[in-house]
Amino acid sequence: MFYHAYNSYLDHAYPYDELRPLTCDGQDTWGSVSLTLIDALDTLLILGNHTEFQRVATLLQDTVDFDIDVNASVFETNIRVVGGLLSAHLLSKRAGMEVEPGWPCSGPLLRMAEDAARKLLPAFQTPTGMPYGTVNLLRGVNPTETPVTCTAGVGTFILEFSALSRLTGDPVFEDVARKALRSLWKTRSEIGLVGNHIDVLSKKWVAQDAGIGAGVDSYFEYLVKGSIMLQDEELLSMFLEYDKAIKNYTKFDDWYLWVQMHKGTVSMPVFQSLEAFWPGLQSLIGELDSALRTFHNYYTVWRQFGGLPEFYSIPQGYTVDKREGYPLRPELIESAMYLYKATGDHTFLQLGRDAVESIEKITRVPCGYASVKDIRDHKLDNRMESFFLAETIKYLYLLFDPDNFLHNSGLDFELGTGPSEDCVLGAGGYIFNTEAHPLDPAALHCCSRKQEERRELQDILLNLAEPLASPQDTQSQETDSETEPPVMEPSESIALKPGTRRKAPLLSCPMQPFSARLAVMGQVFTDGT
Repeated sequence: MFYHAYNSYLDHAYPYDELRPLTCDGQDTWGSVSLTLIDALDTLLILGNHTEFQRVATLLQDTVDFDIDVNASVFETNIRVVGGLLSAHLLSKRAGMEVEPGWPCSGPLLRMAEDAARKLLPAFQTPTGMPYGTVNLLRGVNPTETPVTCTAGVGTFILEFSALSRLTGDPVFEDVARKALRSLWKTRSEIGLVGNHIDVLSKKWVAQDAGIGAGVDSYFEYLVKGSIMLQDEELLSMFLEYDKAIKNYTKFDDWYLWVQMHKGTVSMPVFQSLEAFWPGLQSLIGELDSALRTFHNYYTVWRQFGGLPEFYSIPQGYTVDKREGYPLRPELIESAMYLYKATGDHTFLQLGRDAVESIEKITRVPCGYASVKDIRDHKLDNRMESFFLAETIKYLYLLFDPDNFLHNSGLDFELGTGPSEDCVLGAGGYIFNTEAHPLDPAALHCCSRKQEERRELQDILLNLAEPLASPQDTQSQETDSETEPPVMEPSESIALKPGTRRKAPLLSCPMQPFSARLAVMGQVFTDGT
């Protein structure tokens, strides 16, 4: 299935963003960056195709340029482009690519991800810190840009942006993502819910429907996954507070409805296909009983239609007018993969089998797989979104491949290279971003630890380079500094960039030969032991 879709894209749509499978051509949808190729890159490795991964990774480095006059979705560019490039960077050594010294803290795909993310930073320059929904990759935010953004478009950055900051050492990405999260947290209603769309300039809620589906979904997902990846209690406590309010006001008979965010009254008694990620998310925080019951509800809808309609009326037990499509979404399959890993229950393999048969029978066409325009009569639409290759196929494959390296229980690992060669990488615990791009938390820890050590070493070198000054010397230096600019000592240049302010020393080391500091019980180790 993957190669039928992937080869159809290469044959008929590349370098456009997406394949149009009914007319066997392509179109640009999310920024003119060959999006399907970026989104599918890590799937190639997960399927074991190292040679094609290497070819495409090199091709993207040679052909993709983010200095283009294009209006792009900040949210979609982050989860698909930045997330896809970060994941490919972290998996590149496993794919047999030659990595540069210092990997995983440096590398060409990481620099591409950083370049793409920098293009998104102007969107965060608002009084609230919450980003605009769209940014021009060349010119920044258009002066006429609407300040109204969906909740997910504000709260779905902490995985990719904190990964970037910790891999590169530049804190700006994690800082803006955290500021947006904290700003959004302060806007929740008195009963603890958030709405669907917010004005990022005024913090005023424009759409006040509260739920777990479209426009909100990945905000909750990133609070949980961010807390796991970063070992961050603040993010988890935010989610647990929301979870209480969600259970109190939106949960009915293991379905989740839409309610008014201030009153808690039901506004839309519908199930949306995007909500099907929720049971998988519940499995990550150990709420398996609730997850299994909710999954069963969603699975009955799949069996009714051979796919999930975008909206499903719970009271009527049928599709909602003008929301009957199924664009090859992955969410129910994603939950099946998580719950199968958590329980070993073969019911989830049965869902996987149903999904394979439905997608193959209903949506396969000569030039790929087509979205379903109407799940009732199985009419097709001329679109194959990049997430079909990034998520749907990937989660299906992982459901049926229990020995895949992504399911690693810690028995298999590799060591980092260069300055981080003592870092254990790839030992499991991967965190999937909302586009199913796996990130290795160990790499983040490895690079941030290396940066901390470098800062500590810098402070130690500075401390050693400075002779002890008497109080009179210090006083005269302070007086002189008012009239004359400070002079850089030659010894400082090895540790400090010109103009950089020095910090108070963290450690004071005795002034003695280095080898003597390695003495244990009087024995000095001067060799490599």
